Amino acid sequence: MRKSARRMALTAFAALAATTLFTAPAGATVFDQGISVHHDAYVAQDGAVTLSGTYHCEKASPVGAMQIKATVAQEGGGQLSIGAEQIVCDGQERRWVAHAPGAFANVHPGHAVVTAELQEVRLSGLMPRSVTTVAKDTQDVEVRES
Repeated sequence: MRKSARRMALTAFAALAATTLFTAPAGATVFDQGISVHHDAYVAQDGAVTLSGTYHCEKASPVGAMQIKATVAQEGGGQLSIGAEQIVCDGQERRWVAHAPGAFANVHPGHAVVTAELQEVRLSGLMPRSVTTVAKDTQDVEVRES
């Protein structure tokens, strides 16, 4: 019985160590990275959702690429994550826009919480090896009809 408890403790410790090793805090980068969410989001009559904000980033590492993931959550509406269009990392502040067709969205006018993450995707050949969030912003927003 004692061996089993020790094995469980070591397994839990190993899982915690792996989580700590592979989870970087939002500001853990040597580059100047940032992202923000605008206070308004839009839903069209067909249900299409548009989220936006601003970002700035430096060039990704030679074995990586940068992307933006935006998530909108509403009470009774669930959660929807969408990617923004191609981003440019040149240190300049730029606008990002993420759009989801109505077929995939369950968003309605009213209060929502939007989280935007600026992520670095490190590649191994053509496949992603890891995704690290280098900047993050969460805002209460008003979803308006467009």
